[in-house]
Amino acid sequence: MDSHLEKLWNVLEKVEGQAATVRIWGGKLAGVLASGGRLLACGNGGSAAEAQHLTAELVGRFRDDRLPYAALPLHGDASSLTAIANDYGADEVYARQVRAHGRPGDVLVCLSTSGASPNVLAAARAAQEAGILSWAMTGPAPNPLADLCLDAVAVPAEETATVQEVHLALIHLLCDAVEEAL
Repeated sequence: MDSHLEKLWNVLEKVEGQAATVRIWGGKLAGVLASGGRLLACGNGGSAAEAQHLTAELVGRFRDDRLPYAALPLHGDASSLTAIANDYGADEVYARQVRAHGRPGDVLVCLSTSGASPNVLAAARAAQEAGILSWAMTGPAPNPLADLCLDAVAVPAEETATVQEVHLALIHLLCDAVEEAL
């Protein structure tokens, strides 16, 4: 087997036990979305792309044709992002949007391969202050983001690419669980 695929295979075996956590998240998220709540998602770089992938699956569809759900990738509004960074600093780009768009009972999904990105940590803190559920998908634990969020799935891989690939599989698992619950 190719060494890249072997690393991925080995890590997927290690996170298999955390699939139950992601399925529980899917059930909870389905309830939030069905009652008019929303999902906010954030990350940097590849994790931002994965946050956008997650929200696209919920606004569009994953497998089944259904109503669209309210889901926002917090990096998706370039004008807000740059205005906030300019006026408040890069560490506030997601937290300020959590305060603007989030309501008590909504869900924030934080993606971070390091689990230590200052702007993602600030978003998680803002979610706590606003009564928003916060879940994290991170790289190896322990890390500050996993400790800060209500619940976390930590991927025990040293390479960023492997963590991101596993995060994508977990995102698809989350979307599947949402659609099953609905």
